Amino acid sequence: MKQKIGTQLAHHSLFPEEKLQRVKTGNTRLSISLPKETGYQENRICLTPSAVGILVNNGHEVTVQSGAGDGSKFTDRDYNEAGAKIVYSAKEAFECDLILKVEPPNKEEIGYMKPGQKLISAIQFTNLQPTYIKALNDRKITSMAFELIQNEINDFPFIRAMSEIAGSTVMLIAAEYLSDSTNGQGVILGGITGVPPTKVMILGAGTVAEFAARTALGLGAEVRVFDNQVFKLRRLKNTLGMQLYTSTLDTENLAEEIQFADVVIGALRPEYGRTPCVVTEHMVSSMKPGSVIVDVSIDGGGCFETSEVTSHDKPVFEKHEVTHYCVPNIASRVSRTATMALSNLFTPLLLKMGSLGGLEEMMFAEEGILESVYTYKGNLTNQAIARKFNMKCKDLNLLMAAGMR
Repeated sequence: MKQKIGTQLAHHSLFPEEKLQRVKTGNTRLSISLPKETGYQENRICLTPSAVGILVNNGHEVTVQSGAGDGSKFTDRDYNEAGAKIVYSAKEAFECDLILKVEPPNKEEIGYMKPGQKLISAIQFTNLQPTYIKALNDRKITSMAFELIQNEINDFPFIRAMSEIAGSTVMLIAAEYLSDSTNGQGVILGGITGVPPTKVMILGAGTVAEFAARTALGLGAEVRVFDNQVFKLRRLKNTLGMQLYTSTLDTENLAEEIQFADVVIGALRPEYGRTPCVVTEHMVSSMKPGSVIVDVSIDGGGCFETSEVTSHDKPVFEKHEVTHYCVPNIASRVSRTATMALSNLFTPLLLKMGSLGGLEEMMFAEEGILESVYTYKGNLTNQAIARKFNMKCKDLNLLMAAGMR
């Protein structure tokens, strides 16, 4: 009897049945724009012509402003042959749904943007102003900072890529300014048989330090690394696979060691928006004449008291007979390599975005993307920015759950 009743209930659909929620499927055609960078000495672009070709072949539309690739030695013809549409004004370049830039847009460029557009660029916390956030929110732009994007292992791939370039490049810069051709000490960076090696000090134990140390050690230099995070020092030694002189940033020890250094690399990360200044002017004055300081941390204020921002046109100055190199955007010195590195990261990201149905769908699917969004349809969603400027911040998860799509 019970079996018969159960059969009748099932027949009349009285039992609850599972039903899958409808999910947006199928590829979405992305409309991507690459405006020409207007930032001072910014020579990079986010996508190479080869990457544009891949995106176009996958059904996406790419618009490139004329001259956008010149700094990286990619011509309009290269992009046009890859399938991009070439436009000749900034206004036209900001008409696509998704704007892809290296530096954040300026006030004039934000004025070209329309409500509902998406922006992917760097955010540059050090130079950030509340007026920039307000301008984006007034336009209801959804903005994503690519340096905040995390991958599956909670790493920051864009930061790491640019840090690898900076770390490898700083030793080449130091070698240049140690030579006679730039009125340096006239010594080789590294060492040869029978001649004592040059001494390199690195402040910081992150990715920049790792690649700077690897390059210096490969050339035969004597390397010493300083950082207050012991786990970073331990990780660096394990990564390099060798015993290495490491020390915490003890003021007394730092003052003693810096007197004998030929090269000092500043590679400390900013803390609370400002790089800690750990080397005093008195310490710099005790360094050998002709020695070299490369302050990679200058975009966060610098970790040397004597540091002053320089440019690629005039990259160095001397103080206490010590050469200071304090260019904020070192990666732009090797813009073609940097562009290729950015493009290698952006291409799979954009392809996945298209396959998922767009940026907002990707935000739902990828937590590492969600964490990089700092403005969403007129709302500030990044707590660090909100604290810095004492602005109101809304939880992005709650906004999306409330249906603000």
